[in-house]
Order: sequence, then structure tokens, then C-alpha cells
Amino acid sequence: MSGPVSRSKLQDSPRAGWLMALPAFLLLVTFLIVPFVLAFALSFTNQRLVSPNPTEFVGTRNFESLLGVGILTLQPDLDSTSKQVLRDATGAASYPAVRGFTRNNPDYPQYDGMREMTSLQFGDTRVVVLARDLLFLKAVGNTLLFVIFVAPLQGGLALLLALLINQKLRGINVFRAIYFMPVVVSIVVVALLWRFIYDGQNGLLNSMLGAITFGGFKPVDWLGNPATALGAIMAMSIWQAVGFHMVIWLSGLQTIPVSLYEAADIEGATGWQKFRYVTWPGLRNTAVLILIVITMQAFALFSQVNVMTRGGPLDSTQTMVLQAVSRGYEKQDIAGGSSISVVLFLMVLSISLLQRYLTREKK
Repeated sequence: MSGPVSRSKLQDSPRAGWLMALPAFLLLVTFLIVPFVLAFALSFTNQRLVSPNPTEFVGTRNFESLLGVGILTLQPDLDSTSKQVLRDATGAASYPAVRGFTRNNPDYPQYDGMREMTSLQFGDTRVVVLARDLLFLKAVGNTLLFVIFVAPLQGGLALLLALLINQKLRGINVFRAIYFMPVVVSIVVVALLWRFIYDGQNGLLNSMLGAITFGGFKPVDWLGNPATALGAIMAMSIWQAVGFHMVIWLSGLQTIPVSLYEAADIEGATGWQKFRYVTWPGLRNTAVLILIVITMQAFALFSQVNVMTRGGPLDSTQTMVLQAVSRGYEKQDIAGGSSISVVLFLMVLSISLLQRYLTREKK
């Protein structure tokens, strides 16, 4: 009969665990914590990638440039003699040019360098919303639009697939593998394939729609049309990542006790009632996780746009991450790219905390 297994002093020492965790900790510090601290620090400077000028502290100037907006109220032009509102042939009132207020006008220095973002009409009064960095605010709008549509659609479709494959059927593992397969394929490869699908001339999507409508469908340049480019990227992104979230839903479904469903069957509950009172409450924590993960992934939209449209056409697919990379490396404005990264971080953090608060357990 063998004696007790001897243990070394290293195994009994708490330092052993720290030594084993040290390589991973160093990697996290080097590639996550240090870059974040540098980005936060550089966002308050005028640092460029290559510049002979020394780095200077500029305070919040970068953030003011990114987020600066203004409201300009315009009254219609009046006839010099009759004092009546000047109108064109269609009856629309004539207004002073916006650039007269935003280009070297000493009376309106707060609007200098701004561009028109949108305008509202209240009677004969025109209210113009100006932006100091119109391209960045357009990227913010596109990113938020992507999050608003992709998060619920992707989460809902993933839940539906998880419910379908959470059954003890013959060959169900094959369907699980098929649904998960796009996740393991590189997003760059997927984006290139979908570029061919969306091609405006001989793309697979146009060919299928033309065949279904017997030639009645006119080909659309899905990625070359500002009205459809962002929607096309949304559809591709939902398809590509839905399998990943399906697996998370599936793991949550398999933690729900079977006895609850058996009790519901005894009570004569319908399929909808079992989902509402058994399945969905059991998936509460899983739903919170998926909502936060999808939101964070949606805000990080970059690879699809970079491969498929490069932010076009007409900046209709610009995103915050694409802007950060473009300014930081292509334009060598490290301070500007860092500022965008900090703004993105604060947005994601705020929305994640809000989601966590709204989905908290209420006592």
C-alpha cells in the first residue's frame, strides 16, 4: 500500500498561482491596459505619428473638435422696399447662405469652420444644426443605427435557432455545426464573399431576385447605393455572428430543469405559455450577457466596412472605429484617433451600465 503523495513547498505556496498567472497578466497589461492608458493620455495632446514638432498638451480641444455642434437660426430674406419675404418660383422662402456665418465671420466666431448637418423648418424660420466634425458625427449616427438594428435582430434570430436545435432529434448536431460554421470563418473572407453576392451587375443576390421575379427585378448596386449599403452590411453581420450567440442561448436552455417543463405539461400549458413562464425566465441571465456582448461587438464594427465599402458611398457606412483607424494611421493624427477611441469607450461603457441597470433583478 503506497504512502501519501509528497507535495513540494512550491505547490503549497500561494506564489505558485501568481507565477502561473504572470504570463497572461503581462500580456493583458502590454496589449490592453497600456494601450488604453496611452490612448487616454494622447487624446489630450496634439501628438502625430510622424512630426518634427514636440508634443503639446491641448486640453479638451480634440473632444471639442469631435463633438462640437451649434444651432443657427435663419430668418428669410426680405425685399428691400416692400419688406416682404422673398420667395422663389415654387413659393419657398429665400435664406442667407449658411457659409456666410461659418466662414471668417467676426460676428459669429462660434460657428467658424462648422458645416451644416441638418435643418428644421418652423414656419418661415429655418433652424440649422451645425457640426464642427461632420464626418465623425455621421460615423456616430451610423454606428448607433447599426447597434439599434443588429442587436435585437441578431439576438432574436439566435434565440430562435437555439430553440429549434435544442431538441433530441436524429442528426441535430449536423444542423448545429452548419449554423455555427460562419463564426469560425474569418470575417475578412466572409466580407469578400458577400461583396460578390452584393455585386451590382452579376451578384448572386440580384440573380436570385431576378429569377424569382422572372426578370422583373432591376439589379441594385447594394454596396454602391447610399440607401442600401449600411443595410447590406447589417444583413451580412447578422448572418455571420448569429451562430456564436445561438451557442450561448443553447447553453442557457440546457440549464433549465426538465422538471419545469414536465410540470407545465401536466398543467396543460401551451407552447407559448411554456416559453413565457418557463423558458424566458430561465434565460434571464443569458439574455443579459448576450445583449451586452452583441452591443459591444456592434460598436466595434470595422472589418466588414473596411473590406466592403471603405466607409462609402458618400460616407454612408462610416463608423467610429473606421474613423479612429483612418485618422490615427492613414492621416497620422494619433491624438485624433485616440480621442475617438476614448469617446467610443465611454459610449460603450455607458450603454452597458444602462443595460445592466435596466435588466437587474428587482427585489
